[in-house]
Amino acid sequence: MRHWCLLALTILIAALPGMAQKGADRSMMPGAKSEDRIAKEVRHELVMLPYYGVFDNLGFRVNGGTVTLLGQVTRPTLKSDAGNVVKRIEGVEKVDNQIQVLPLSPMDDRIRRAEYRAIYSEAALEKYAFGAVPPIHIIVDNGKVTLEGVVDSQPDKDLVGSRANGVSGVFSVTNNLRVESR
Repeated sequence: MRHWCLLALTILIAALPGMAQKGADRSMMPGAKSEDRIAKEVRHELVMLPYYGVFDNLGFRVNGGTVTLLGQVTRPTLKSDAGNVVKRIEGVEKVDNQIQVLPLSPMDDRIRRAEYRAIYSEAALEKYAFGAVPPIHIIVDNGKVTLEGVVDSQPDKDLVGSRANGVSGVFSVTNNLRVESR
C-alpha cells in the first residue's frame, strides 16, 4: 500500500509542470482570440471605407488593444476616416495612425492614371480589375511607383511590374506584390 501511495505521489508531482503549462496556454488564448477578432474587424472596416481605392494602400498591426494604421492615401479625409472607424471597434484602446497622405501633384495624378491603364488594360490582368477594391494597389509618390497587394502567380507579378515600368515619366517602380493562390 505504501508503495502505491509513493508511486501515485511521484506521478502527481511529475504531472504538475505539464498541468501548469496547459493552464498557462489556456489563459493566453483569449488574448490571441481577441487580437484575431480585432484584426478581422479592422480589415473589414478599412476595406469598407467609401473612398478607399486602387491608389491607396492601407495596412495595420494589432498589439493587444493598440492598432497601428500604416500605408499611404491620396486623400487626407481617408486617413482620418480610417482612424475613426478603427477607434469604434470593441477592444481597441488606442489607435496609432501612421498613414501617410501623399502630396498633391498633377504629375503623380497623370502617372496614376497611366499606370492604371497600363496594368488593368492588359488582357491577362483584367481579372484583377473587378471588385470594390482591386487587389493591386498603385501608389505614386513624387514620380516613384510602388505596387502593393496580391496576385495569383509569379508570372502575373512579373507582368504587372513590366507594365508599370513601361509608363513614361516614372522614376522608379518597386514591386511589393505578394503571390498567393486564391
